[in-house]
Amino acid sequence: MKKTTFLLGVLLLFGWSVNQSFAQVSVNINIGSQPAWGPVGYDYAQYYYMPDIDAYYSIPKRQFIYLDGGRWVFARSLPSHYHYDLDRGYKVVINDRDPWLRNDVYRVKYSNYKGWYGKQTIIRDSRDPKYKKHYNNGRGNKNGHYKGNKGNGHKHHD
Repeated sequence: MKKTTFLLGVLLLFGWSVNQSFAQVSVNINIGSQPAWGPVGYDYAQYYYMPDIDAYYSIPKRQFIYLDGGRWVFARSLPSHYHYDLDRGYKVVINDRDPWLRNDVYRVKYSNYKGWYGKQTIIRDSRDPKYKKHYNNGRGNKNGHYKGNKGNGHKHHD
């Protein structure tokens, strides 16, 4: 009888532990991989869409995606003729796969954000401790204040 009770207890404990392992939730966070010029408030982001230039930035691949001559180009930096200030230009977080393939949808949906320069706090300027890596790496002090040429049109390509 004791042996049966013991085996039943072991089986119940095993069944409970298996059930608990399936109940765990997976949470994706990529704060550390987002560029310092990205918008605050997102623990996870795959792409930024920039309505002013109708282009994207892939956070995991660290590359820009923009149209050139009717084809999508993937590059580490934007071409110089864009004259786009990454710090001040508005960025929309998009977590869809290959958003440039539905560019007409995003262009229409976010067209109202064109010209919203400086109306979005970027990671580098945040005082949130989760962004400390971005503001305490020689460009900012421990309080999160940026020590650079902010808003003068120079580009940051992290």
